[in-house]
Amino acid sequence: MIHADYMRRALRLAARGRTSPNPMVGAVIVKDGKIVGEGYHRRAGEPHAEILALEQAGERARGAALYVTLEPCCHYGRTPPCTKAIIEAGVSDVYAAMMDPDPNVAGKGFAELSQSGIRVYYPLLEEEARQLNEAYIKHRTTGFPLVILKSAMSLDGRIATHTGESKWLTGERSRSLAHKVRSMVDAIVVGARTVRSDNPRLTAWVGRKVFYPRRVVVTKSGNVPSDLAVFAKPGECVVACPQGISQELQDEWMRAGARVLPLPSTDGRISMKLLMRELAAMGCLSVLVEGGGETAAAVLEERVVDKILFFYAPKIIGGRKAVPAVGGEGAAKIDCAPTVRDVRIRRIGSDILLEGSVVYP
Repeated sequence: MIHADYMRRALRLAARGRTSPNPMVGAVIVKDGKIVGEGYHRRAGEPHAEILALEQAGERARGAALYVTLEPCCHYGRTPPCTKAIIEAGVSDVYAAMMDPDPNVAGKGFAELSQSGIRVYYPLLEEEARQLNEAYIKHRTTGFPLVILKSAMSLDGRIATHTGESKWLTGERSRSLAHKVRSMVDAIVVGARTVRSDNPRLTAWVGRKVFYPRRVVVTKSGNVPSDLAVFAKPGECVVACPQGISQELQDEWMRAGARVLPLPSTDGRISMKLLMRELAAMGCLSVLVEGGGETAAAVLEERVVDKILFFYAPKIIGGRKAVPAVGGEGAAKIDCAPTVRDVRIRRIGSDILLEGSVVYP
């Protein structure tokens, strides 16, 4: 095996973790051409990947090479710094995929290792490492979460008929994949109209396991009855509403266990950009927007969407009054419309999934 092979192994290990708001990290220790220790960060608050790999390697770590997908931390957080453990274990070489963009680290970990006499090499498979932790990187460098807009629609771009009927547009396999996506994000954003009409729990079922991302309901009027399923425990519900909305409504939502988030608004419509910044401050690295056409239009108009997941069902709904996947006013000119790049298209049962990154003019 060569250096890249060991790093690929570390990246595969890292992908197993559910670590938000921490990054996903994997580590592999190699001595005399053999892997003697490996580990990955499972979840926030638990031992880091390097510590688990060092524990497994034991004395064999002395004089060995450590392959790690992110620069080792050098500060105290929920856990002690990894750099100190690496130095004390007697590791001779550290190969890292990339530098940690967190200002608490950002090269300081590499410097500490180098000053102790450890040879440090980076970057190695940096692009793969950046893709793995794209949400963490965006959060740490911009103060915003990675925002994914997901929609399920007919071939002609409708998410409901003119009577409001929408179940079920896509097939079971698409819905299962949507639940998997939900399980991997920190928050799900929907509009109040969606929760009133569909009364979703916004949980994520993957096999027999249930995940509870933070549920965020965006309301203009305050018409969000507190007996809706989104308020049910476990998990946290956040109601994002315009500043100045009645205290009576806020108290009702809080009695139902929700966090109320009053935000500046224009004509009653809250700022989605400020909402995303608030969610990032709560520790959300990734946000999935599942709202209706008006919510989709709002996040696109405010340029906060990074990626799209558009599921197309083999149906043609038609009708001027059918509900579009993206509402709002729309672009006035073609060259003002967002562009989707790095497009990937795949079949999901009888449906089509289009994925891509959003670029704004």
